[in-house]
Amino acid sequence: MGRTVIGIVGPCAAGKTTLIKKLSDLGISAKHIAQEHSFVPAMWELLTSPDILIFLDVSFEESMRRRKQDWDLKDYQEQHHRLRHARQNAALYLDTTNLSPENVLSQALQFIENQKKITQSEK
Repeated sequence: MGRTVIGIVGPCAAGKTTLIKKLSDLGISAKHIAQEHSFVPAMWELLTSPDILIFLDVSFEESMRRRKQDWDLKDYQEQHHRLRHARQNAALYLDTTNLSPENVLSQALQFIENQKKITQSEK
């Protein structure tokens, strides 16, 4: 069996890049899926077909605090609209608005390990 591939989706400034780097540093294959910029609802599935899909979310206000962006609430809402299929199919949803990067990593790792245990016990 190959490596488990973790797909990460979410709106801009939700912490996707940070989580992917931290997972990769631990030897875990994590892929950024730029679903928030695509009009194809299942792009996340077509391009990556991840074993586990993690949806990171963030409030509009916090996204603006984290990163100076040239967008408004309507743009933020459009990203959520584009992400709806991924959110419905995500194995893990994390609202990172009030979470530190370390807390996001901890929760993601715990979930990934639990999923691996479930998969192994099904064999």
